[in-house]
Amino acid sequence: MASEYDWDSGEGLSRIDDPAAVDAAFERGERHLGTAVVGLAFTCPLAESSPRIVRATGLPDPTERQFAFTAAGVAARVHGALTPELYAALRAEGSSGFAETAIDDALTFVPFRKLPPWLKRRWLLTGARDTAQGWWLRAADLADRVWRTVRRG
Repeated sequence: MASEYDWDSGEGLSRIDDPAAVDAAFERGERHLGTAVVGLAFTCPLAESSPRIVRATGLPDPTERQFAFTAAGVAARVHGALTPELYAALRAEGSSGFAETAIDDALTFVPFRKLPPWLKRRWLLTGARDTAQGWWLRAADLADRVWRTVRRG
């Protein structure tokens, strides 16, 4: 029901469940479209919310674009999957941009077998880096404890 949504202030948009209302808002050039697609990610099936999330990732307002990538992360958390179009939008944005958290959510909540090849490589590289960093930190901690023991005499 469109009367519940205040596009000027963004009030109620996080509960939006009507893809047609979001489409109409895109056509009118409304503000707070990023917030609206976060609401869709929570309330609609992935097939319905994905095209709108992808469209919102191209918004000119950086804050709303960031919300669009947040919506992609929410979709990964809620549905345990993303569409090829969403993966393409994440890849285009890159891991150093707004998509960083959404990519991390996909790596965490989407099963490995459902990830596209580029994200599987990232998962493997991240795992190897984290393992090496863990070894390094444990070795540094051990060296610190040995040094403290030697200094105490």
